[in-house]
Amino acid sequence: MVIMKEQQIEKFYRSEVSIIEKKLRTAFINSEPKSLYDPCAYALESGGKRLRPFLVLISAKAVGGKTKNVYNAALAVEILHNFTLIHDDIMDNADKRRGRASLHKIYDANTAILAGDNLMAVSYKYLTKDCKKNVPEIVDHFTQGIIEICEGQSYDKDFELKKKVSIDEYLLMIEKKTAALAEMCCRIGAMIAGGSKSEVKNMANYGRNLGMAFQLQDDLLDIFGDEKEFGKKVGGDLIEGKKTYLFLKALEIAKGEDKKLLQKVIENKGIKPNQINKYKVLYARLNVFEETKKEIRKYSKNALKCVSKVKDSESKEILNWLTHKLVDRIN
Repeated sequence: MVIMKEQQIEKFYRSEVSIIEKKLRTAFINSEPKSLYDPCAYALESGGKRLRPFLVLISAKAVGGKTKNVYNAALAVEILHNFTLIHDDIMDNADKRRGRASLHKIYDANTAILAGDNLMAVSYKYLTKDCKKNVPEIVDHFTQGIIEICEGQSYDKDFELKKKVSIDEYLLMIEKKTAALAEMCCRIGAMIAGGSKSEVKNMANYGRNLGMAFQLQDDLLDIFGDEKEFGKKVGGDLIEGKKTYLFLKALEIAKGEDKKLLQKVIENKGIKPNQINKYKVLYARLNVFEETKKEIRKYSKNALKCVSKVKDSESKEILNWLTHKLVDRIN
């Protein structure tokens, strides 16, 4: 059995992500019209962890395939992911994305919508380049991922108007908006690489559980993270009045004056930036940090159970590393 050191795994991750970055940078070179493809290129330059394409690559490797045979599929999911971010920013009227001006702010909403639509279409072109067998089935799962993301986004928008949202409703929303894409990445990576039905199902389950843990950790970092490390304003969800897992758990536990304070967030559709610390103290008093960590551990444990079933020892170590890296992250 080959045991990979953490530095070797990090090197493998950086090497694969570097290949994806290079391919993304050249995706729209010499494409016309520039009025469409320059905004598309701008969207793909936003950086990030490139988690989703890496999930495609490692899932292919986990079932005995080669990462080089699924690079196009990996590009497809990252291009698709950026389509969702463009439309999210327009719907949320967000000025920035990963520290840069949002696409609709650099150009305009119509250009951003068209660029996003084009990215979704382009993602299919990249996906089918790697599909040799089971093409209809792979395309169907890719499409189902898009449908679930749209359903999740719709639930998210509904929650802005709803006064009462249950924790189960919130978990369903993030399962569709975030976890479904991670599941789809793992599923298609394993399918294209020729994994058996049980291997494909196992990798899909890994992706969905990892996606849930990832989003809950994101919620946690929004209020308890270090602003410099996190890369965005701490408390942003509270300022916007978002009903995250932490907020809903606090509302479930709180009584008396604490509950009234939380109800004000709903009534006022958010809080002022100078109130963040007051709510952070309230969350700490209600033990919401640990309650959320408990939920994150539940999903990460489920993800690691899936990892234990992976036959390839190198992939198993990389997946273990990735799971801990994402759920223990500080940014």
